[in-house]
Parts: sequence; C-alpha cells; structure tokens
Amino acid sequence: MAKVVTFPKRKPCPICKRPSEAKHHPFCSSRCREVDLNKWLGGHYAIPAVEADEPSENGPGEVE
Repeated sequence: MAKVVTFPKRKPCPICKRPSEAKHHPFCSSRCREVDLNKWLGGHYAIPAVEADEPSENGPGEVE
C-alpha cells in the first residue's frame, strides 16, 4: 500500500506577504530572498543573547 505524503500549507513570504514558491521557499522570489539576506548581513536582524559575567582579573576562585 502506498504511503500518502501531505505537504504543509504554504505560508506567505516573510518579506512581501505574497504566497511562497517551492523554488524559493520560504520566500516568493529570489528578490525577496536577497532582501532578507541583506537584512541579516546589514545587522537589522539579531539573535538575542545573554551576556556572561566577566571574570575578575585575579582568575577564578581567587579572592580579590
């Protein structure tokens, strides 16, 4: 018996909100894909991070 494969519903392009195309997934065109890449390279997107405490100059475990 053959297994039926269903694909998830297409989501809109994150840049222009038009329907996405399989060739450029998740974008609708190469233009929108390049716009998104430019935003990443330009620093418009950022992944939040937690800053670590800086160790003391004496080193770990030493009393100041």
